[in-house]
Formats: sequence, C-alpha cells, structure tokens
Amino acid sequence: MLLFTTPYAELDLIRQPDQANDPLQAFDAADQYLLEQLHAQNLQASSRVLVLNDSFGALAASLAGQLTVVSSGDSHLARIALEKNLANNGKAFDSVPFVPASAQWQGPFDRVLVRVPKTLALLEEQLIRLQGHLAPDAQVMAGAMIKHLPRAAGDLMEKYIGPVQASLAQKKARLLTATVADRPVAKSPYPTRYLLDAPALELLNHANVFCREGLDIGTRAFLPHLPRNLGNARVADLGCGNGVLAISCALANPDAQFTLVDESYMAVQSAQENWQAALGQRPVTVLPADGLAGVEKQSLDVVLCNPPFHQQQVVGDFLAWRMFQQAREALVVGGALYIVGNRHLGYHSKLARLFRGVEQVAATPKFVILKARK
Repeated sequence: MLLFTTPYAELDLIRQPDQANDPLQAFDAADQYLLEQLHAQNLQASSRVLVLNDSFGALAASLAGQLTVVSSGDSHLARIALEKNLANNGKAFDSVPFVPASAQWQGPFDRVLVRVPKTLALLEEQLIRLQGHLAPDAQVMAGAMIKHLPRAAGDLMEKYIGPVQASLAQKKARLLTATVADRPVAKSPYPTRYLLDAPALELLNHANVFCREGLDIGTRAFLPHLPRNLGNARVADLGCGNGVLAISCALANPDAQFTLVDESYMAVQSAQENWQAALGQRPVTVLPADGLAGVEKQSLDVVLCNPPFHQQQVVGDFLAWRMFQQAREALVVGGALYIVGNRHLGYHSKLARLFRGVEQVAATPKFVILKARK
C-alpha cells in the first residue's frame, strides 16, 4: 500500500470504481507537485481554494481541514471517490463541498488548483466560469503529467485568466501558473448543437459531452437497430451521453418508460434538456450515477449501452465489463441488453460469459450491434 504523502497530509487513497488488486494509483506526481507549490505559499487557513477535476479526491482530501476548500468537476465517480477517501482517512465524508460541473460555484477564490482534463473544452468552460470569482491577487495553478499536457492548456489560461508561467518538470509532471489580469468578459461557446436527420433532432451538448460536435460513428451505426414494439417496457440508457439513444428509442416506443444515467454531470444536463426539447413533458428519469449500481435488481426490461473504453487517460474494458455486469443484475429474466462496440473489442465472448444468449443484430466494417438476453 503506497500512501499519498504531501506537506498537508499522508493519505491512503482508493480509485473509483474500486477493483480488487488495482495496479493503478489514485494520485500521481502532478497532484504532489501542486500541493507542494501551494504549501510553499504559506496561505492563511481562511484562504479559499477551488479544486477542479480532482479525479479521486487526492487534492481536496489533502487540503480538508487545512484551508477552506471547494471541489468541483464533471465526474460523479470522482465525487464518490472524494467522499470515500475523506471517510477512509478519518474526515467527515462531506467536509469538502462538491459542486457538479452543471452547477455554478461561488467565489471569490484565492487559489484554484486544476487537474488539466482530457477534454480541453471542459477546461475552457471552467476558465470562463472563473471570471468574476477570483480574488484580486488570485492564482490559477494547473497541473498534469507532461505527456497529458497540451500546449493549448496554457494558451487557454493566458486567454481567460492572465500571464502564464510554466514550471520546471518534476517527476515527469509540470505546472502552469496564471496570475489574474484584466481580461475582456468572455462568452462561453458551449453548449454546442448539431442536427440529426433520422430521427430529426437538434441535440445540445455541454462542454464535456462525448462527441459534442457531431454524432459518433458507433451511435450512428446503432440508431437504425434500436428495439421497437417495446410496449410499456422499462428501458435504461446506460452511459447516456446527450441522450440520443434513449430519445430515439422513446420516439419509436411511445409507451415505454425510460431512465437515463451517466457519470458525467454535463451529460446528464444535456440529456435532460434534449429529452425535454424532443419529447416535452413525457415522464423520464435522468440522473448522475455510478452506472446501474443503485438500480433495483430485476427492475428493467431493456438496457441500451454504447460502452466507453477508457477512464480519463486509462484505456481498457474494465468499465464496459462492469456495465455489462450491472445490466445483467438490473434486467428481469428474459430482458435484453443492446450494445454497440468496435469489432476488435470482442464483446460477444465477454457477454456470453454473463448472458444465456448473445446474437449479432447488425454489423458494419468497424462495429457490431449485439443483443444479449438474460
């Protein structure tokens, strides 16, 4: 067990979702670098610090009780990890307020610690939102492992906050520090919108939504093969993104009951707004969640899923496999999971280990659409 040791604390941290014998750590050298640099500034305990995109709570949990901390980000799993890591290290699980990316924080903040996200649109949106919430002598300190730090991150900080100073590399991590300066008030370019032909929809996408500029090719392959004639079936869109699968399926199944879940707050916000635009006041449940973890067993008839193959920068099928297991638990006997996946990922054989029957509904040169029956 490797502890996360910084001038603020020594913590035992876990990732989320947790898995046995996880070889990956819940922190890295960029987290340590940020906290070391912050500690060197000798801030007053009353100083207000905003932490952005803290994947598993390493930054916020370290600062809890040391400074006045608020954490914010787009990941519901990150929120769960923060609460678990606070509790596991003897602190109240709610001792650090968490503000979802779909909501607005309240400044002013003296320091902002940013883990540079994979999606630079999210960083841009966050930097724009910081305007008017920074103290006059505030600094915005962004950290990342060098291999995950694009030049554009510094450009965005310069554009929206002020002059940027890059640090020396330390353990393959680097920091960018922006000092607040006068900048014109910026209007956010998000959310973006695009049109879909079949069904005819305009889809809204907040900054961190997957494929926010246009429909991804996997979903495009999936749409013509969504189930029909479902009657009043209970349907879940697992990892709903902007809600396009559920909305398209709902239009073809006017009596079906839908639940949409995603771990991204901006995805949930987008899906809720898109559902209302397409289907008005038709009842629906849309919520941020750890997949179907909180759903009652054998309470669904159909699950739709375009599973992810990465978590932040880590590529793998762990999340997809977990979603398949959750779907099986939530489905009634005879219920079905419909998925789309790249051919090379071999989902057919994985699903066959969980479900009694797996059939190929359709295929393109790159994708397969599979139906797995419980």
